[in-house]
Amino acid sequence: MRHNKYIPSKDIHLTEYDDIIDVRSASEFAEDHLPGSINLPVLSNSERDEVGTIYKQINPFEARRRGAALVSRNISKHLEEYFFDKGMDYTPLIYCWRGGERSRSIATVLESVGWKPTLLEGGYQAYRKHIVESFDKILENNFHFKIIAGLTGSGKTKLLKHLKKHDVQTIDLEGLAKHRGSALGQEMNIEQPSQKMFERILYEELLKFSNDSPIFLESESSRIGNLQIPSNFWTIMKKSPVLELDVAINYRANFLLSEYAHFTENNELLKAKLEKIKHLKTEPVFNSWISMIEKNDHSGFVESILKNHYDAAYLSSRRKTYRSQPDHTFSISEINDVSLSELAKKIANTAKP
Repeated sequence: MRHNKYIPSKDIHLTEYDDIIDVRSASEFAEDHLPGSINLPVLSNSERDEVGTIYKQINPFEARRRGAALVSRNISKHLEEYFFDKGMDYTPLIYCWRGGERSRSIATVLESVGWKPTLLEGGYQAYRKHIVESFDKILENNFHFKIIAGLTGSGKTKLLKHLKKHDVQTIDLEGLAKHRGSALGQEMNIEQPSQKMFERILYEELLKFSNDSPIFLESESSRIGNLQIPSNFWTIMKKSPVLELDVAINYRANFLLSEYAHFTENNELLKAKLEKIKHLKTEPVFNSWISMIEKNDHSGFVESILKNHYDAAYLSSRRKTYRSQPDHTFSISEINDVSLSELAKKIANTAKP
């Protein structure tokens, strides 16, 4: 049977399809997938491993025979549980890893019913290559970045959110990475996306923007948790003008205590997180932190870790990464929605084309 059609990644318009169906295993889907896609595996994680083992240890024929049985069983389940109510004009886009047997197998069955499946030529592998190439090309569009910098606890991320409310183009890299960018920055009970997914989401963000106005980003190191900022994107960030927030340490400490309340409520969790930077500090300094935490002197601990770790680390990174002097410095006192909204409005007025 000849399938309806194949379509290259560069030509797909995802909104044209009733469903985007990823038939890879759940672990492959979790690493990354086409935006808006659903996962209907024709082989589960363990089944895929089983077939692969048979292929290597016995022979390809036995692997194909076992695979066909498993695939048929899983497609039957999907027909009964997912496809049972689809109308005659149902038109899904289907893909697997390379656009091979897994996607063709389910497309054959759907087409025999009378539906109109389209296969993604080259599968996810080709789509990933398209994203990488397109990411490079879109960065050639002369985007203008502006970096919001400032010592830890200056409210940079919150300022980005207020800038967005004023219709300023912003990218929250830490939000996309699901990590606040420090040793204590991992979000509670939230896993970071894979590197592939992070790059794909960042690319999708760039597609929303015009090069007529600047894009504001928070200052970062080249890594956010376990994720690497793409090198070409990072190169543009390092060359971009910097807006510096100047906030007194007591205001920053109070802000951090409100932002990281989950640590002050769980001293054992906080001490466990500090183990990541223990090797960077002298024993007296580290022990003093532990002592303050155990005495519930969280204000003293936060001011100390800012003075003795984060501020020095930030200034060192700042000198190595961005321009030696900020283009503008904004001094703010207490960090709250009122002060940040006023500052965002002031910055927004200068960002309009």
